[in-house]
Amino acid sequence: MTRTVVITGGTAGIGLATAETFARDGWNVGILARGEERLREVEERLRALGVKALGIATDVSDADAVDAAAERCETELGPIEAWINNAMATVVAPADQISPDEYRRVTDVTYHGQVFGTLAALKRMRARDRGTIVQVNSVLGIRPFPLQSAYDGAKAAALGFTNALRGELGHLGSNVQLVTVFLPAVNTPQFDGWARNKVGRRQIAPDPVYDARLCANAIHFGVLHPRRDIWVGRTTVMASLLQRLWPNAADVQSRSGWEGQLSDETIPRIEGNLFEPGQGPARIEGPFTDRTLASRHTFFTSRQRDVAVLGLIGAGVLGLAAAFRRRLS
Repeated sequence: MTRTVVITGGTAGIGLATAETFARDGWNVGILARGEERLREVEERLRALGVKALGIATDVSDADAVDAAAERCETELGPIEAWINNAMATVVAPADQISPDEYRRVTDVTYHGQVFGTLAALKRMRARDRGTIVQVNSVLGIRPFPLQSAYDGAKAAALGFTNALRGELGHLGSNVQLVTVFLPAVNTPQFDGWARNKVGRRQIAPDPVYDARLCANAIHFGVLHPRRDIWVGRTTVMASLLQRLWPNAADVQSRSGWEGQLSDETIPRIEGNLFEPGQGPARIEGPFTDRTLASRHTFFTSRQRDVAVLGLIGAGVLGLAAAFRRRLS
């Protein structure tokens, strides 16, 4: 039986890479995004892989539009087995230079978009008591960076919402799965003028830069083998650990993020895709292909973490027991 996945923000970057990954695995794919021309282009690319594809022009900040798109996907593609909340927006600027309207828009797309997508998926999945929802988050949702305060806050909010919902689904005994995928710096069109930039210098992805297809593989894995959390790339793991174990040190480390994400090239203000769809064709890569790591499999799951933690606890218990025996002897 052919399965159906819906992906928000699926006409470029990680979303497009994810759409192609699922299509190659035989899934029908629904794409929610704003750009009509790219939607039609992506439909053709996915159909060429032998599956049904449906692109629906949708602003994910509109809850009614998201729900209507979900209903159309179910009608034309089949029951939604997986929903990927990938759409995002950002503004690169110091916090006090981001306007209230810009904060609202980033929050509406990056946070409310995940909420509304999740609610649309749950409405259908809970009735069948099955399905997986993947929240595409970021290392910046765990360890915020300067010049990204609107995005950082929205991703942190999305993480809080997801964890609260996870507890509710557990209380209700639901078999619907929630997976959070934390991303590192990724080579996507975000860095090719899609992000609104108000600092007067070109934004760059700090090293190490990862391939969007690695992120797609992690998302695909999370659907087939649901895990609570998946961290893509070693930088997400390191930042997560540092934030939890020594947040003051993480604060010091994050200061380098100001200069670390800016080149020396001076540029005029970039409006980006905050209020209008980004320009250009459907593509996965951004401008840093020459610096992108080749690995397509570097991701870590919460199950691996849990095994490591249990191993450390077990070793500690054995060590205490041995010390106690020595003391008694």
